[in-house]
Amino acid sequence: MAMSAPAFFERMKAQLGGEYEAYLGTRHLPPFRGARLNPLKCDQRTLAESLPFPLAPSVFSPYSYYVGSQEKFGMLPAHHAGMFYSQEPSAASAATVLDPQPGEQILDLCASPGGKATQIAGLMMGRGLVWANEMVKSRTGQLLSNLERLGVVNAIISCCHPQQLCSQLQGWFDRVLVDAPCSGEGLFRRNPEAIKQWSPQAVAACASRQLAILDSAVLAVREGGVLVYSTCTFSQEENEGVVKRFLKKHPDFQAEEIPVNFGRPDLQGGLARRIYPMDGGEGHFVARFRRIGKNQCRVDPFRKYFVGDHARAGRQLYAELFSDPVPREMYLDEDCLTLLPPGELPDFTPLNVLRAGVELAHLRPKRLEPSHGLFMSRPYTACRQYLNFSHNSPELAAFLRGEEIDCREKGYVAVCVNGVTVGHGKASGGRLKNHYPKGLRNLK
Repeated sequence: MAMSAPAFFERMKAQLGGEYEAYLGTRHLPPFRGARLNPLKCDQRTLAESLPFPLAPSVFSPYSYYVGSQEKFGMLPAHHAGMFYSQEPSAASAATVLDPQPGEQILDLCASPGGKATQIAGLMMGRGLVWANEMVKSRTGQLLSNLERLGVVNAIISCCHPQQLCSQLQGWFDRVLVDAPCSGEGLFRRNPEAIKQWSPQAVAACASRQLAILDSAVLAVREGGVLVYSTCTFSQEENEGVVKRFLKKHPDFQAEEIPVNFGRPDLQGGLARRIYPMDGGEGHFVARFRRIGKNQCRVDPFRKYFVGDHARAGRQLYAELFSDPVPREMYLDEDCLTLLPPGELPDFTPLNVLRAGVELAHLRPKRLEPSHGLFMSRPYTACRQYLNFSHNSPELAAFLRGEEIDCREKGYVAVCVNGVTVGHGKASGGRLKNHYPKGLRNLK
């Protein structure tokens, strides 16, 4: 056992008292594994029919399930199609407590790898705006990929320091989620080696950083809006301690009761919730606050919509590929034409925005080439041409490996699994040239 481990377990013993032995007993059990259904792409029946293992419902979200299988999810056609997000069930608790509503403006301030941002988007069903921010540049690739895979159309993804972002977007959001970087004590069952990095000093450093992020987050919450703070640690210093310091520092916020049937009350008789492995999840803490003070919105509207020749060509391309109404608002970012999220947007040009909406097409010499993300965002019923395969089809497996497959159509064709779009190709001469991104393909 690492030198840091005894101190950690002494803390847990003091925290849990009579339940400490039950906690130790969970350390010999396999970690919880789960899948969260993506309602933007399919329903529960379609997902169940597309998986080679059963799903068991979880209390942490109506879309979250326990999975007993140890199979690698990443190679499954249903995963490629964005039917689900691989997520330990209790990790869904924070977005459930946030309770986003369709039409609202939501900020996920520490968003990578995208589990909570995609959950929020699924609950909003394409209405309103999800702003997903990740301060660490190296973590943004996974965030972008997951939002694209799950077909999210109403998201803006940025790489900004929280203070810069929240100052620029002061008072604009109905709800803000801070799923803060933490000491990760709730993940030690899943990754026992991580305990070697634990120390009381690291816990104290995390608590200071978490409070600083919350200090920035408050700027973005409108009057009457909601702020949710969550971690995946058991540490009182990072959980109840941060909540106490936050409320003392920000009297214009008050803690709210969380009306859920999972987890247990926090350790100091407050309104926050804790989740231990004995409660059916790896380890989480979540608190919810309401802004009761004023916060004047100081955000200018976005006005730099693209109306050039490429925009007209983009609308024509969209009409050729899909039967639903052609989106109007576009944005040109270098060589990529993007369909902006619907509705009113804030001016995001001063911020380091990596993507706003869905990539429509890339500019090529004398033509536009439709993007993978465009097809991932569309249901098969909107595609003018598509091939539909079962999840265990050899042709689908070949497509996901990047191979050409037979096709009688001509031009761009969507490829689907059980009626859910997974990618596209360009057909001619009885064959479909594969346009599935190389970095996403199965290797065997």
